[in-house]
Amino acid sequence: MEKHIQAPLLEAEIRDLKAGDYVYITGTLYTARDAAHKRMQEALDRGEGLPFDIKDQVIYYMGPSPAREGRPIGSAGPTTASRMDKYAPRLLDLGLKGMVGKGKRTKEVLDAVIRNGGIYFAAVGGAGALLSKRIRKAEVIAYEDLGTEAVRKLEVENFPVIVVADRFGNNLYETAVQTYRKN
Repeated sequence: MEKHIQAPLLEAEIRDLKAGDYVYITGTLYTARDAAHKRMQEALDRGEGLPFDIKDQVIYYMGPSPAREGRPIGSAGPTTASRMDKYAPRLLDLGLKGMVGKGKRTKEVLDAVIRNGGIYFAAVGGAGALLSKRIRKAEVIAYEDLGTEAVRKLEVENFPVIVVADRFGNNLYETAVQTYRKN
């Protein structure tokens, strides 16, 4: 099924999303990769806040290439989500609602998705140039010294993703394999 949603994520818009749904996100996404997640974890461990209000937000696991003239951002493809798995459950417990990346997640992350009514989306790897065309604005908001791994605030329009793991415990990476084996 194809759906259009707004970010930050509203409960009413994502309540019925299921693994396998094609979704187009319009609104705000935040980028963060390994180094930014490590810094956010360290800030939380010190009792400090995060660089943005995480409640109901979506983090896109991405580090862009430099922007070409006239564009807000360069190629913006997803990175492997499992590298953030040691940080994701804590962020979900703090109110993060969605994540965009590529690849499988650990049981701990999937349990946190279910526990918090969250969602894990996949963006198509290798399509970074096309995905960047859905980004209308990009600005570094934290950890500028990390370069491409700095936290960015993105404004996106009809950003295409697929629901991989939903709040009901469905996981497209598992069900797709089962469907393939049946055929």
